[in-house]
Amino acid sequence: MKHRVYKEINRIAKQFVQEQSEDGAWHYPFETGTASDCSMIILLRTLEINDEEFIKELVKRIAGKQQKDGSWKLFHDEEKGNLTSTVEAYYALLYSGYRDPKDPEIQAARRFIIEGGGAAEVHMFLKILLALTGQCPWPHFPINIEVMLLPDSFPINLFDLSVYGRANLIPFLILANTQFRRRTSRSPDLSDLFQKREVHFFTEDQEEEVRSVIKLIKQGIKALKYHGNLRELTLYRAEKYMLDRIEPDGTFLNYFSSTTLMIYALLARGYSNTHPVITRAVQGLKAMACRIDGKLHSQYTTASVWNTTLINYALQEAGVPYSFSTIQKANQYILSRQHLKYGDWVIHEPNLLPGGWGFADMNTIHPDIDDTTAALRAIRTLAIKQVECRQAWDRGVNWLISMQNNDGGWAAFEKNVNKKVLNLLPIEGGKDLLIDPSTVDLTGRTLEFFGNYTHLDHHHPMVKRGIRWLLRQQKSDGSWVGRWGVYIYGTWAAVTGLIAVGVPANHPAIQKALAWLRKIQNSDGGWGESCKSDIKNCYMPLGESTRTHTAWALDTLISAATSVTPEIESGAAFLVEQKEKDWTKSYPKGRGMAGSFYIDYHCYEYVFPLISLAHFQKLAGGQLLTDVSQMDLI
Repeated sequence: MKHRVYKEINRIAKQFVQEQSEDGAWHYPFETGTASDCSMIILLRTLEINDEEFIKELVKRIAGKQQKDGSWKLFHDEEKGNLTSTVEAYYALLYSGYRDPKDPEIQAARRFIIEGGGAAEVHMFLKILLALTGQCPWPHFPINIEVMLLPDSFPINLFDLSVYGRANLIPFLILANTQFRRRTSRSPDLSDLFQKREVHFFTEDQEEEVRSVIKLIKQGIKALKYHGNLRELTLYRAEKYMLDRIEPDGTFLNYFSSTTLMIYALLARGYSNTHPVITRAVQGLKAMACRIDGKLHSQYTTASVWNTTLINYALQEAGVPYSFSTIQKANQYILSRQHLKYGDWVIHEPNLLPGGWGFADMNTIHPDIDDTTAALRAIRTLAIKQVECRQAWDRGVNWLISMQNNDGGWAAFEKNVNKKVLNLLPIEGGKDLLIDPSTVDLTGRTLEFFGNYTHLDHHHPMVKRGIRWLLRQQKSDGSWVGRWGVYIYGTWAAVTGLIAVGVPANHPAIQKALAWLRKIQNSDGGWGESCKSDIKNCYMPLGESTRTHTAWALDTLISAATSVTPEIESGAAFLVEQKEKDWTKSYPKGRGMAGSFYIDYHCYEYVFPLISLAHFQKLAGGQLLTDVSQMDLI
């Protein structure tokens, strides 16, 4: 087995060496279904940008994803097609002008939509797009844009929202409060999809539930002292918030949704279609496009920093020395992407110097804890050898330490942005959008970093608080649920983090987690988890094993083991078997928003198997890639 594992490690490492870009990064796709492709077509048509070749290519990819029943799905094992995805695709294909309402495929999509309750039942984000592009009246939204002016001392204010929530909500507030609409001569007529039903952002029961919160907000707005036009002042502040956070590529915080909403919001503020800010934003969105199996995909964002930090770390775990050219080039790219500017995180930690890393290639003001720990793992050896790198290391570690929440955990982006009262606001997907609480995966990975690379353990007060928080989050079955993956991912992050800081493997919580993993192992030796876990709030097996889920589960078992067990052996055997490409390879392993946004990180298929197999070799006493001259890498 050890020889077969070595061959697979070498195969993956060779692939990574060959696929590294000239800039030292790995630009594997960040794939999120067809939503951004559809939105891109609608945006270009609304702006009357006739980039026909670009639009045709997006049409080709969208059309190729249609199911036999006429629908589009979010993931392979979704029981029936997804209504929101289908309405998005139907709208974009018709607006493109390259599909006709009479086409059999379009007719099939229409039947699916009508049978599913019509376009009035889609997700909130699509309702916004339908309203602002003139396909339906603006639904009532009970929160006035003046909420942006509430001071930091008020119980609820703008900076109590997550940075991702702010990025999407601020342009939305401009649009909803101005009820902006923009149709063009090419706009299709989707009125028949609504079946004479009004579109609402939320139900009467939901409004009733949050009436007290909305009343509090309105009282705060009423108390604001300003003798001029309060509405115009707020619209100006909202516009300035967006413009101040435009990245070098022209996008608003490097997110597709926030950038497109910003463009529409600027149109609502009177900007022309060809205003330089809008032109640059569109160029930035187009620059994020990639090719997947030869087809064009408008990425939601780029994952270049995340890919590169993970792959660089994985190669070093597999034994590739830090002096190897691939590692050196990757390290230089990573160092060039460390943040030196202050972002919104400084509101909650005003005395902290910048030093984190972000997720995307063009991200300069929006760091996160996960990318920061990943970057620090990758540059760990160089930091010992090189003064300049040591300074970057120290800045990163200092930023990371200071971002621990008061409850002991770590969140994704900012500190103490966890007022649960905001979850009462009637925003669909709000629990993933509005606040940024401590999460299992971020806390576990941060503890793993501190334990393995700074030699802090459970005796340190900061670590002790993190351990206590993490142990309180364990589910009754022994699993932990992650924010950016689901149960297997969360359990991997929690257990490897606890072990790294010295929690013994015989601790009841760890033993319970290991028993749960052994229980859900498939007969082929692998593991597989359905995206439905995220919707049903309990572990749902996929019915097939995937390399990524297997790698996470295997690495968890290895972290607590002193020798190779049968479960570990069969998990490693699954990873070294070369299966033919099937749907499990592109199945989403990452989650963005429950029930609506799932991510296929293309590097995961290789990077996590490489990490877990490298750890298998260390446990089994097998060979690693320690001698570059002996490696079959070039």
